[in-house]
Amino acid sequence: MTTFAIATLGCKVNTYESQHYLEAMKEAGYEEVTFKEIADIYIINTCCVTNTAASKSRQKIHQAKKQNPQALVAIVGCYVQTMDPAILASLQADVVIGAERKNELVPRIQQALAKHIKENQPLSDARGICAFESLSIHSFSHQSRAFLKVQDGCNQFCSYCIIPYARGKERSIDPMEALKIAQEMAAHGHQEIVLSGIHTGRYGRDRNYSLLELLKLLIEHTPAHVRYRISSIEMNEIDDAFIEYMKKEKRIARHLHIPIQAADDTVLKRMNRPYDVNWFLQRMQQIRNALPMISISTDVIVGFPGESDDQFEGAMKTIKEELKFSFIHCFPYSKRDHTPAAIMKDQIANKIKKQRVNRLSALSNQLYHDFMGSFINKEIDVVLEETKDGMLFGHSSEYLPIYIQQEHMPASKRMRACVRDYYRDGLIAVEMEEAA
Repeated sequence: MTTFAIATLGCKVNTYESQHYLEAMKEAGYEEVTFKEIADIYIINTCCVTNTAASKSRQKIHQAKKQNPQALVAIVGCYVQTMDPAILASLQADVVIGAERKNELVPRIQQALAKHIKENQPLSDARGICAFESLSIHSFSHQSRAFLKVQDGCNQFCSYCIIPYARGKERSIDPMEALKIAQEMAAHGHQEIVLSGIHTGRYGRDRNYSLLELLKLLIEHTPAHVRYRISSIEMNEIDDAFIEYMKKEKRIARHLHIPIQAADDTVLKRMNRPYDVNWFLQRMQQIRNALPMISISTDVIVGFPGESDDQFEGAMKTIKEELKFSFIHCFPYSKRDHTPAAIMKDQIANKIKKQRVNRLSALSNQLYHDFMGSFINKEIDVVLEETKDGMLFGHSSEYLPIYIQQEHMPASKRMRACVRDYYRDGLIAVEMEEAA
């Protein structure tokens, strides 16, 4: 039996696409092994959003070649799309696919195996891609949570971001195709479906449709046990109608990941972000007034070119005293070719970026601890995922890590529980029947 292994770098969209590759490879008769094992075929789904992600992508390619020099190596995705042609050629991959024609991966692997040749097809400019490529899947094996890719591409062109060059224009899945996939996921027992995209909140704008309309369609036509989560959404895509629907619809997870990227107006303007801090804060307050216990997490880039010590200190103060996110994904600014920020003056030294990351991460930990503590003695809705430390483990609607004092996984993998206290990286709770 010919074996294959897949390594996935980057975002939830890549996770979804890798699941499609996995299903397609199995359907073609190949047997999956882990990436650490000797395989006949290695597939590396690459990422380029930061220098670290690009470096890890290269490492995986080299790891595959080292583990089995005779293996066929297929590289696909964002880093492939943005790579210098000379560097791409030097990697000597057998199959190369960038931002489009990903549904051709398996046939091209089969062709390369049959002909014993390496591909040498130039990649087209991703910015010319207009059509959504539907990579349908049926389920995520042995998982309670499934990802559903509903959108691809980005038109924002933030000054630091390479993704529009790697993914192309905004485009969306047909809503009925999304519904079909969601129904199959529900039929396979998934309790939570995460709607994912590169710019998820702009879903449907190329189809005269909206993310809110898609949510209503999915909720109306899928079983009541399925909870929906939005992977990430921009603040200017959360309108009053969206907030009101979330308020009344319990099947939408009480967690929104809303990237702010910077908490200083001057830095935001240089980033080409379409808001200022005060407006962002006002919208946060409106969401929290409607949904008082909601988790609002964010992304923040520190060390952006020209970010002064005073600007960073002011941002820390604003986050701590006013924005008060539930947690923060903190990144040092990563210089990416082709982006305006890469040629800006006053690039920040790596040492300073590292110090700022450490300080903001410490603040994030404190905010997260405080937010979790607000749930002690409160009822929560948990989607169970696995057993840990002799207990059930899963995530609440607010995406809090929850340990349940029970050993046997219920068939539904869903539970109402009452939080008792902090426990390790999350909270410990008991099933509501026991809570009384």
